[in-house]
Amino acid sequence: MTCSPTSSEEEMALSLSEGSGAEDSGSSREETRGPGATTVVSSRGDVSRETETSLVICVVIPDLQQSIVLNFESTATIWSAKQQVLCTLTQPLRDVLNYGLFQPAFQGRESGFLDEEQPLRQFSIPKCQGVPTLEFRYKSRVYKHTNVNEMLIAKINIQTNLRRFIECIQQLETDKVEKMLDRGLDPNYHDPENGETPLTLAVQLGAGSSSIIIALKNGGAHMDFRSQDGLTALHKAVKANNHVALKTLLDLGSSVNYKDSQSLTPLYHSVLEGGELSCCLLLLRFSATLGCSDENGWTEMHQACRYGHLKHLEQLLLFGADISSQNATGNTGLHISALHKQSFWPEEDLPGPGLLYPSVVRFDCTLQDNIGHCKAVFTLYASNDC
Repeated sequence: MTCSPTSSEEEMALSLSEGSGAEDSGSSREETRGPGATTVVSSRGDVSRETETSLVICVVIPDLQQSIVLNFESTATIWSAKQQVLCTLTQPLRDVLNYGLFQPAFQGRESGFLDEEQPLRQFSIPKCQGVPTLEFRYKSRVYKHTNVNEMLIAKINIQTNLRRFIECIQQLETDKVEKMLDRGLDPNYHDPENGETPLTLAVQLGAGSSSIIIALKNGGAHMDFRSQDGLTALHKAVKANNHVALKTLLDLGSSVNYKDSQSLTPLYHSVLEGGELSCCLLLLRFSATLGCSDENGWTEMHQACRYGHLKHLEQLLLFGADISSQNATGNTGLHISALHKQSFWPEEDLPGPGLLYPSVVRFDCTLQDNIGHCKAVFTLYASNDC
């Protein structure tokens, strides 16, 4: 029998979603020949042997009645570990991006889902039969108080109450939202009408939504729970140009680098859409990672140059973006600017003496794209003598 740690999380009716059955050729995995039966297969040798650069963890998947023993890189984030788990699944899971690695209560520590942008090695993982063990389960509210009445929890989470809860959020009725959460309502679900979660809906309601956001967080809403279009509340706040909501989320502990269903960050969306510059600056000041790229290798720099978002480009450069980064076809940001006829520095707009001119172009013809064209590289100066 596979050893599954006891979870203090209340089991309730959960909405599941579509998953990937892709194979991971570089990791160890299991083959299940019956409920609870596990055969470990490893392409890296002995999966049970940890090294200084790897962690061996048994991942239990209650919804599939499976367990998998995997060898994770010690530097991997929870998000990366989650992607590795998804690549080993032999059966589909619906809404799979809202599954997470769950740490059961042990040694006096509370149970909870591991934040996706934290490094795996920072967590003390409980052991089952001598093997560090985590659960992979759908993200739902983790009730902190003891002796939870499951019948009362099920009663409050009926569809009528869930619809009413959404209405209270839309009307910014914080008191009613808090009362329903105090009764045990789980705020991690999708509104069937628009696919939004209570939290992703709240961040789009304007500056007055901060109290609702705080109530949802205190009431068990997961900050990285995604709407049906694959976006977290942080992405939604950026797209809604809601600086106040964005600041509230970050102050409450949201990671600035949460990924959407395409592994793109809020900063990427901010630059791509040329949204409120204050949101872009806020993300950068909270140490947003630069250099996020889509499937074609386009970074934030490429998108800013493609759409002529000059102010966003200036901030990317000032915060250290790689000015020579290339996309999949070998093009830099300056190539993209030329291809799409984006002229950032018209002669009539050049700054006068004594003004800070943040970017100067230097040409380096030793660098070429994939078809041999010379590459112009931005050089950033932070001085007033340009």
